[in-house]
Amino acid sequence: MPPKKVEVVKDNVVAFGRVRKNLKMGCVGLPNVGKSSLFNLLTEQSAAAENYPFCTIEPNEARCAVPDARYDFLCDLWKPPSMYPAYLQVTDIAGLIRGASQGAGLGNAFLSHIQAVDGMYHIVRAFDNDEVLHVDDSVDPVRDLDILQKTIVAEEMIVKKAGGKYKMLPLFTETTAKIQAMLEKDQPVRDGSWTPAEIALINEKIQLITTKPAIYLVNLTMKDYLRQKSKYLPAIAKWVTEHGGLPRDIIPFSIEFEEKVHSLRDDPAAQAEFLKESKVKSKLDKIITEGFTKLGLQYYFTAGEKEIRCWTIPRGCLAPQAAGAIHSDFERGFIKAEVVAYQDFHDLCEGNKSMGPIKAAGKYRQEGKSYVVQDGDIIHFQFNVSNKK
Repeated sequence: MPPKKVEVVKDNVVAFGRVRKNLKMGCVGLPNVGKSSLFNLLTEQSAAAENYPFCTIEPNEARCAVPDARYDFLCDLWKPPSMYPAYLQVTDIAGLIRGASQGAGLGNAFLSHIQAVDGMYHIVRAFDNDEVLHVDDSVDPVRDLDILQKTIVAEEMIVKKAGGKYKMLPLFTETTAKIQAMLEKDQPVRDGSWTPAEIALINEKIQLITTKPAIYLVNLTMKDYLRQKSKYLPAIAKWVTEHGGLPRDIIPFSIEFEEKVHSLRDDPAAQAEFLKESKVKSKLDKIITEGFTKLGLQYYFTAGEKEIRCWTIPRGCLAPQAAGAIHSDFERGFIKAEVVAYQDFHDLCEGNKSMGPIKAAGKYRQEGKSYVVQDGDIIHFQFNVSNKK
């Protein structure tokens, strides 16, 4: 039996991973690099964040609202009784140590927890502090990245040997040979050149960790973050680009700084003054939005007197499937979508909730089943299920 058909997004890029709306980003890294502290800041949770290895054992899961000025504008304009932002699911995963693929530390449990998420925040320690233990007794971000990468690659080399009856297919042997070559070069599989059939096979039968998108979060001291410099950043950037990443995949931030900002949340004036004096911004919003985007997610809006809501869908979703995010009847009985791009609405509404000015400008469109929903579209669906079976 051939692999199942794989979803294709609008730019004709075939995507690794699961195509659905409830995808997760996982916080991964060595112990004591700031994973649980970041998780708590992102999700407003109180997961244990102690100064010793493996204070997190079982994964903690929560969600955080995706910040969006467009959503805020619509809520301020309509002022409805119900408002629902988009959410990003985040998992805090126990710290990895050297030799995890052979059972060291939490061993294969750690790797199975990574397998359960859809994208990774690699949190890297780039701060010197004798009071915060390091599992290897010294601070070396590149070494830590190597440990994480080599541990995952070692696991991939085992996983790729599976396949059952698929081993008899030429496609399977050719695909696993390409995987083997990439892993031996210490390269993530996501950065290879793959055909749609190969990606479908990997998604369905091999399911590799190194196909998952990654964002590298570099945890600095507050001092380094405020001056926007660190002796560790050039080497980290070099490592990331040598391992298939891009400079934009690296986000320097500071747990120390973010916790200070968070501690002032009940005093907005003091918080604003601190940020003004600091001359830098919090990176939490960027971390959330970049994670959401890396997962291939987007959302459209429904807007009215009763409710403003973001509906999360995979990027490249067609109008009927986007309607199905609201209710299966909307997809089953889809007739058309009445659409206005957010920016057109913002520029033309003149502070008015009516669609009159938008229609007068010719920006209110009717779209059919082949329409690819764009991020931020404001949509009203028409459907009829009375004669559908």
